Amino acid sequence: MTNPLKDRYLWRWAWTAAMGAVLACGGKRPVQGPAPAAPLPTGGLAGQQVSVLPLTLVAAEEELHWDTSLADRRAALARADSVIEALLRARAPEVNWLFPDELRRVARRAPGVAPNPDQMGTALLRAENLSVIPDPLRSQLRTLVALAGGGGGRYALVPAALVYRRPSAPEKASGDTGAEHAPPHSATAELSMAMVDVRLGRIEWRTVARGDGDDPWSSLGRAMKSVTPGLP
Repeated sequence: MTNPLKDRYLWRWAWTAAMGAVLACGGKRPVQGPAPAAPLPTGGLAGQQVSVLPLTLVAAEEELHWDTSLADRRAALARADSVIEALLRARAPEVNWLFPDELRRVARRAPGVAPNPDQMGTALLRAENLSVIPDPLRSQLRTLVALAGGGGGRYALVPAALVYRRPSAPEKASGDTGAEHAPPHSATAELSMAMVDVRLGRIEWRTVARGDGDDPWSSLGRAMKSVTPGLP
């Protein structure tokens, strides 16, 4: 059985990766680096309702000294959710997104049945080798998405983890004579994301979106833009 998300966007993912390699190479030895973000499979989801789970894990390397911005964990998670929501609304309007606040209302209306979306183990989905979702997370996702979609929901977009790291200085390609300089940014946001088929309990799409910025929210915004390419 074919999967509509994988089949429709396999070529787009491959094209993005190939173009990224060509542009990065510039006729010189390719510089090793992280794989480009895989585009959101919005074409296969157009017109469908997709639940967006709240982020539950945010962390930053100590060397960044972003304690002030991220010290209040609940506030940091809420702001990250708002950035993700704003970019999805603006850059992928063809999907009927159902955002965390609505999922929280669904959970409050069904106490004892629907799980609290802020207390689910969705950070587990950041593991790159995970393809089948274990219980109890599997059943929790299925229940919450079904209640939110009136029994007709199938997919959930899970921002599994947001990690801020110091940007690494680019390597010099063979034959370069000028000195290389580190990027003029404070940090790189790495947002692990997964698209889950809650009926099958499987991850059908995943990526790590990356973006550089001088503060947590501008870098996260650039990371989100990387999964919706072709727009300003």
